[in-house]
Amino acid sequence: MKKIIGFTLAFVLVTVGLINIDWHRLGKENAYVQVGDVTNVEETTLDSGEVVRRYVYETEAYTNDGEARDVTFTAAKELRQGAFLMLYMKGEAVTSYDEVEASDVPEAAREKL
Repeated sequence: MKKIIGFTLAFVLVTVGLINIDWHRLGKENAYVQVGDVTNVEETTLDSGEVVRRYVYETEAYTNDGEARDVTFTAAKELRQGAFLMLYMKGEAVTSYDEVEASDVPEAAREKL
């Protein structure tokens, strides 16, 4: 009986842990940008008639070492001008981002922003 309870508890903990992992951020490279102007706005009309907008940003991002990379990413809302973002990247694709303070940006990248 104790084995069954232990196995069930372990299974529940592993399942909950896997559900809560953000796969868009796990194991990705980081690059940093300072938000500028929106490059493009893509509009999609859903079957319900609702219009969904995606804001496209094309800019130069900098790695922890200050290496420049051209990136394109989208957001569901217009981002705050001048905000610093930490991008999560897999190859050339941006999978997610977080707004960070300027002090959180590595110095090599901050010097170039």
